[in-house]
Formats: sequence, C-alpha cells, structure tokens
Amino acid sequence: MGQKHTIAVVDDHLLFAKSLTSLIESFEGYQVSFHATNGEHFIECMQKYGAPDIVLLDINMPIMSGVETMEWLNDNAPEQKAIALSMDDSEETIIKMLRLGAKGYLLKDIHPKIFEGALNDVIYNGFYYSDKITNKLLETIDRKEKIDAGSGIKLKDREIEFLKLACTEMTYKEIATQMFLSPKTVDGYRESLFDKLEVRSRIGLVLYGIKHKYIEV
Repeated sequence: MGQKHTIAVVDDHLLFAKSLTSLIESFEGYQVSFHATNGEHFIECMQKYGAPDIVLLDINMPIMSGVETMEWLNDNAPEQKAIALSMDDSEETIIKMLRLGAKGYLLKDIHPKIFEGALNDVIYNGFYYSDKITNKLLETIDRKEKIDAGSGIKLKDREIEFLKLACTEMTYKEIATQMFLSPKTVDGYRESLFDKLEVRSRIGLVLYGIKHKYIEV
C-alpha cells in the first residue's frame, strides 16, 4: 500500500475530533497525523510532527481561532492546504477564510462521502468548495476561464472597484459610501456583475476575484 495522505484535525471539541479521526482513517489512503485543540497547539504540533497534507480547521476555538490560525498560515506557511470545517456558515467568516487562502469551507453536517470527496479534491485539484456554500461557483469560474481568454469578459474600472470592495468585510451600504454612490446604484453594480460573471452570491464574487487575481490572498 502506498504512503497515506496525512490530515491534522484542529478542533477543541474532543468528542467530535475523536469521531472525525475515526472517520478519516476509515477512508482509503488517509491517516490523522495529530489532533490539536486550538491554533497555538496546532503550530506546536506542526513544528514537532511536521506539516500535514491537509489541515482541518474549526473556526471558533479558544486561545487561537481558526481565522487567526489561517492568518498565521498565510504569513508563515502559504503553501499549506487548509480546509475550514465549522458550524459557522456566515458569509463574513466564509469570505474571510477564502481571502486568507483556505482551500475549502465545509459545514460539519456534511455527508461522509462528500467529505471524503472534498479531501480528494483538495489533494488532487488543490481546492474544494461545497455546493451548500458556493452553489458550484468555483466550478463555473474554472469552466469559464479559457472562455474568458477568448471572449474577453471586460470589467469596467468602477466594476473592478466594486468587486474589490465586495471582497472585503464592508457592507453594501459602506461600499456605496466609499464609492460615493447611492445604495441603489451599488445594488445595480452587484446585479450586473452577478449576471456578467454568472455567479449568484457575494461569495461567488470573492471566488472570482481570487481566481482572476483582482484581490491578493
């Protein structure tokens, strides 16, 4: 049997982490290299045991949260693949984790088979974003990437400005103030970009912005 892919579980709920470990090790070709209870503990474990192939990060943890851990990885180990695995499905948190370089965002009620597929996708394709979170938005972007080169989706300067601001934590009202526009006009920019880029949510705009390097991660 070939070498197994290693997973680090970073979650402060011990019972869940133990069950998750058992599930992962039931998947062919995977093993859990270590379990950490928060981001600080994870850094210590990674220095002791080495970097895993994938880090599974809970969001809400004491001492050092999943977001803070993702910030640390972004600064210190940007090549490390990490997937958020959380009950937190807020748009703000998802956007923040994607901007920090998370390769996937999964909710803890995900089906085991889909979870296994997500691990495989991150190992072999470099990313996975669940349908429940993104409605296959990244897949749409990937399919359109070569088409874009030929058909040339052209964004106007103000659309690019709006896109970049939409990829921050600002509300649409704050974006309108920043752009010196009315909220109604900003709504028009949003709907226009949804249609032009074939996405259906703000998260879709973020994924497009990341994919096409309008924003840095």
